[in-house]
Amino acid sequence: VLFHRMANTLNYLDIKTVVVSCGTCIKALDEYEFDRIFPGCRIIDIHEFLLERGITMPVHADTYLNHDPCHTPLRLNPPLETVKKLTGANVVQSERCCGESGLFAVKRPDIASEKIRTPVTFWYGARSKREIFYEEQFEEIEKARAKAGIKGHVKMLTTCPGCLQGLSRYEERADMDAEYIVVEMARQILGANWRDQFIRTVKNGGIEKGLV
Repeated sequence: VLFHRMANTLNYLDIKTVVVSCGTCIKALDEYEFDRIFPGCRIIDIHEFLLERGITMPVHADTYLNHDPCHTPLRLNPPLETVKKLTGANVVQSERCCGESGLFAVKRPDIASEKIRTPVTFWYGARSKREIFYEEQFEEIEKARAKAGIKGHVKMLTTCPGCLQGLSRYEERADMDAEYIVVEMARQILGANWRDQFIRTVKNGGIEKGLV
């Protein structure tokens, strides 16, 4: 209903592309018959949209690890190929599911933690402190790190906001930072203050408002 309202409100625009930043959302929107709401419209992931327009990161010597989501939004070419073209860097794939599964790990942490993330629990002292490590996911990150020839800190890229949350669970132990690819691109292309600059632009008439 909301999309039909948007189509009516924006009927003065010739909308041909809807850009999405989540593979699970793309999967859901595929079932919404967008071509009937916005005739001739397509749905595309933000990363493929940027690559289509030749927007890529400056060439640099960094090596990244990449986590391709179970619901990958990259559908036009093999995902790793797209990531390499976007970053202009050496990228090594980390294969195992992060265990987040969208909101599944939030809604059913009992299943996600026991069946998907294969936890190992460590107790300290008189069972006063407990830490849970997801050993198989950690081992997969270490395999990818070794394959990439990285001994120290590394950055893990992903195209999924849910996976970004899941990967953050391993950051401290695996000595890595998880990052959304389009955010890393913004930082590399626009500078460290890209977010503040964007917010200032938005507040200064950068968004056209409409009543839906």
